[in-house]
Amino acid sequence: MHPRRPNGFDGLGYRAGGGREEAAAFGAGFPARPDQAHWVTTPPDIPGSRNLHWGDRTPQLGPAAAPTPLGGSGSLHEDPYPGGGPGNGNDQLNRFAGFGIGLASLFTENVLAHPCIVLRRQCQVNYHARHYHLTPFTVINIMYSFNKTQGPRALWKGMGSTFIVQGVTLGAEGILSEFTSLPRELSHKWSLRRIGEHLLLKALTYVVAMPFYSASLIETVQSEIIRDNPGILECVKEGIGRVVGLGVPHSKRLLPLLALTFPTVLHGVLHYIVTSIVQKCVLLILKRKQVQSQATESVSSVQSMLDAYFPELIASFAASLCSDVLLYPLETVLHRLHIQGTRTIIDNTDLGYEVLPINTQYEGMRDCINTIKQEEGMFGFYKGFGAIVIQYTLHAAVLQITKIIYSTLLQNSI
Repeated sequence: MHPRRPNGFDGLGYRAGGGREEAAAFGAGFPARPDQAHWVTTPPDIPGSRNLHWGDRTPQLGPAAAPTPLGGSGSLHEDPYPGGGPGNGNDQLNRFAGFGIGLASLFTENVLAHPCIVLRRQCQVNYHARHYHLTPFTVINIMYSFNKTQGPRALWKGMGSTFIVQGVTLGAEGILSEFTSLPRELSHKWSLRRIGEHLLLKALTYVVAMPFYSASLIETVQSEIIRDNPGILECVKEGIGRVVGLGVPHSKRLLPLLALTFPTVLHGVLHYIVTSIVQKCVLLILKRKQVQSQATESVSSVQSMLDAYFPELIASFAASLCSDVLLYPLETVLHRLHIQGTRTIIDNTDLGYEVLPINTQYEGMRDCINTIKQEEGMFGFYKGFGAIVIQYTLHAAVLQITKIIYSTLLQNSI
């Protein structure tokens, strides 16, 4: 791929070099253009942040002032960005702060929340349980019991396999989008056909990752008392063995992957749809409030920088919360179908010690729903729901602490 800029372009020559370099690059027939004074090279986007740089959409930390145009009365030795610009300490602070904010959010979702995910899954597959743990208070008590009897590893088991499943999902989605015409992202000019093709890509991705998801689920709910230390790639080995029918022996009650395809795809696609819709709506509301506040009253530079980073994080938080809460009953059914027949031994979530075998005999998704409704009641679909409350309370607290720290850093740098 050929570059779209002339050789020797360093980003600064077009801002300060005048028309001499433009004439050499484009020929004498093209006069120098003053509107190219803002050409500045930028690094790729940082995951978890918007990586804003100086320009029309970048909130300024100092007094608003336009750069001196080329050919004007300003000298080349004058600072074209009064109040802080590229290369300034404030700009570097913004870049690292954006990266830190996104990193803190990802760390909370995938690391700090993992004990809540472990206990929530154990409660969901435990059809013996008399205590449903619908509130965070009982969840905290049982987590303390597990930590006391088995150690901290009882709450952090299977974390590596969850990262492997995420990697397999992203890799499968990228490969399928490259070798097919299915769009990985939807543009603004979308149509019903493009939406259908995009959802089809998501469905195929979930099908590819399904056996590895089953192996990861077993690692997160298997009791630490009776299991051996699994290797890093044990999840991959078990997933491949599930597909080809090799590996650890399973009982006759094990459901084939074909029977698990529909509930897995249904849950994954619905989770993606709810997350996308809620995230877009929340982000639109926050942006509209931001525009109204800027139109009615003056906004400080600190608040403008907060408005640049945090709306997307808040929208992502709200979207994940809504999708997990709305689809919690379906997730309970899905996990019970995946764990059936795998000879898994889980912890007793009623006592905090001892172990229990999983001996369910569901024939499919419909039979699982009817059995839970008859034997455990409607609240049986919400076993372990208190872990969701703890998980997102912790996430909200981390976001708030990160916002306070970022505000303090910005105020001290001004």
